[in-house]
Amino acid sequence: MNLRDLRYLVAVAEHGHFGRAAEACHVSQPTLSAQLKKLEAYLGVALFERTSKSVRPTPAGARLVVRARRVLEESDLLLAEAKGMAAPLTGPLALGIIPTLAPYLLPWFVPAAAASHPALQLVVHEDLTGPLLAALHAGRIDAALVALPVDEPDLASFALFDEPFLVACRADDPLAAGGPVAAARLTPERLLLLTEGHCLRDQALAVCRFERAGGTADFRAASLETLRQLVAAGHGCTLLPALACRAPDPRLTLRPLDPPASRRIGLVWRRSYPRAGDLEILGGTLRRALPDSVTAI
Repeated sequence: MNLRDLRYLVAVAEHGHFGRAAEACHVSQPTLSAQLKKLEAYLGVALFERTSKSVRPTPAGARLVVRARRVLEESDLLLAEAKGMAAPLTGPLALGIIPTLAPYLLPWFVPAAAASHPALQLVVHEDLTGPLLAALHAGRIDAALVALPVDEPDLASFALFDEPFLVACRADDPLAAGGPVAAARLTPERLLLLTEGHCLRDQALAVCRFERAGGTADFRAASLETLRQLVAAGHGCTLLPALACRAPDPRLTLRPLDPPASRRIGLVWRRSYPRAGDLEILGGTLRRALPDSVTAI
């Protein structure tokens, strides 16, 4: 039994005539009649009462015609939905994003994506890089916005933008005076960092060429906003990515680094992901909406 046979069944019930039903189904009458006989044999019931003048469903046939219509309706809906999902950026897309990026990127990126792709349903998952990559491998999310590089053979990626780091300190801090801050002036004892597991922590250590954190063990910040408050309270200085600096904070002074340093943000996905082309389109939308504080790639 297949959908074609069910369409023949419904057509004969609607037209009350094998010839007209065959014409509506674009097949020959012998072909339609033979298929319906096979269907009756398979189901074990007579579906139609045939006379020289008419064809009408048997009581069992009438009940099965009702169910056949429902099956065909659901089949048509499934096909229509699948065709709709085949269009670019249609339907749900589960997107992971690291917490040092999410609160600063999503407020302008989500409206831009909605305006450009109204049929897209973004489902956002905020987490650290490690759990996001695990979720990617497990198929719980479709792609992730993280800091690159991500060197895993089963994952593909492309870069979106470079985000500079700025030194954040209080106005009365010696680092606040003058122009760019030399990285050598950022000592391990004064540099406040995020807790382990945040890629931004490792990047800050690399920028300052520290093998490990020094005197920051008493402050285990889980967010950039906590670091901001600690710096404002006079507990040291920190590095903030440019997007996190878009809202001015009168308690803090921001200075560029010398030499300049930045992190590269990109999209990562499974190499087997069937909608990789959609991610290219989504990446283009993000690039076009970027603020001036970062550099598109």
